[in-house]
Amino acid sequence: MATQPERLPPEFAEAFSRVNLRRLGRPTLFFPTIGSTNDIASTLATNGDHEGAVVIAETQTAGRGRRGRVWFSPPGAGLYVSVVLVPARADRAPERAAALLTLTAGVALAEGVERATGLGPAIKWPNDLLVGRRKLGGILAEGVASQGAVPGLQSVVLGYGLNVSAAAYPLELADRVTSLESELGRHVDRAELCAQSLAALAARYDDLLAGRFDAILDAWRDRSPGSRGVRVAWETPSGAQTGVTIGVDDMGALLVRVGERTERLVAGEINWA
Repeated sequence: MATQPERLPPEFAEAFSRVNLRRLGRPTLFFPTIGSTNDIASTLATNGDHEGAVVIAETQTAGRGRRGRVWFSPPGAGLYVSVVLVPARADRAPERAAALLTLTAGVALAEGVERATGLGPAIKWPNDLLVGRRKLGGILAEGVASQGAVPGLQSVVLGYGLNVSAAAYPLELADRVTSLESELGRHVDRAELCAQSLAALAARYDDLLAGRFDAILDAWRDRSPGSRGVRVAWETPSGAQTGVTIGVDDMGALLVRVGERTERLVAGEINWA
């Protein structure tokens, strides 16, 4: 397995030169094969102030999603990217900025996919991109405390994966995932998709740091039809609960009507009808 980054492939470098990555992309590290892009980005964040660093892999051997799940990362079939962000630097309400980071990333990735391919995926709370009922991509945010030049600085490593071409998915995933090329019936330029997804993330991250929270939430709600009127179930210490989604609040929590009361869900496993 490669342990040192290589030069960014020419097609990626060219695509990146055509977009505005703002504060992202310095540095950009590319690995043909790596365990996990989030692990490399976490090391950067731990060792110093590396806001905006981007890690890209052609394939991951230990990619992961939420709750420790394996993220299937076959070579050349998807985008596997991690970015170091510091929402604590928001101009106002840094705690709210941190809480809304995953939703911000969902909006950005949906916008990037649409710009690159014309396909506008939906967002499922809190971190999935869908086409119909099938998963197209996912987001994993992990907090990291710096031990380098700015001790205690709270960074967030934001990893995302997008399925670009059809792959031999494991049987347990085959009927629940899809890819851009499967949906569109044509080739998708991965370099252009990567550039557009990062450019959209850069723009929405600027919105987040500037406190333009309402713009982010409005865009998220527009792309998340399942956030209202869908029955969901989840486990609590006292047993299973069910209810109907009624939206998200100003901190990005999912609101669910259970009988006459409203439950506010901030984390955990949700089963969607």
